[in-house]
Amino acid sequence: MIRIKTIASLVDKDSKLVDIGTDHGYLPIYLYENEITKNVTGSDISSNALKFAKANFEKHNLSDKIKLIVSDGFKNLDEKYDTAVISGMGTDTIKKILNIDNIPNKLIISSHKNVDELRLFMNEKGYKIIKEIVLQENDIFYDIIKYEKGNEILNKYELLVGKSNSLEYEKHLLEKYKIIYNKSKNKKYLDYINIIEKKLD
Repeated sequence: MIRIKTIASLVDKDSKLVDIGTDHGYLPIYLYENEITKNVTGSDISSNALKFAKANFEKHNLSDKIKLIVSDGFKNLDEKYDTAVISGMGTDTIKKILNIDNIPNKLIISSHKNVDELRLFMNEKGYKIIKEIVLQENDIFYDIIKYEKGNEILNKYELLVGKSNSLEYEKHLLEKYKIIYNKSKNKKYLDYINIIEKKLD
């Protein structure tokens, strides 16, 4: 639930929002019931994927309040949204979803792997980081980033580690890259280690 609350904390009041890959629909329910925004839509790739969200909306008496749309990313979303949330997927899937022209000006994204690649992709797509929050649950780090249309120059450290200023996350990445480098001897990871160690000094 802490991840849902954190994502919700990044949503602008009363913004028109779509939750892509809504799964059980927990975020739309939280946004609606906490009056952050009632103009919210949940979408997922198949009607089967949406059955859990549908059941939860019925449980909360929200079936006629929150729309559910079967859509592969933005493909079946005809309306314009202020904000899209994309959470719980890998960076490659997120990049495919965002590889279109007419996406919202604000995006809240949480990728569970290769977040450095996501930051580079979003930077090149013309989005800037408004806020980045790292959560730790059960020894897993979750990186949640709010983007807005606009340009910024990210240095190598910011592309690699982000802008959360979480020392624990920084140390976690350092250890992770040390393990990968010791196994692979790939110099890319040695560069990553040097970038983080330089900042830690």
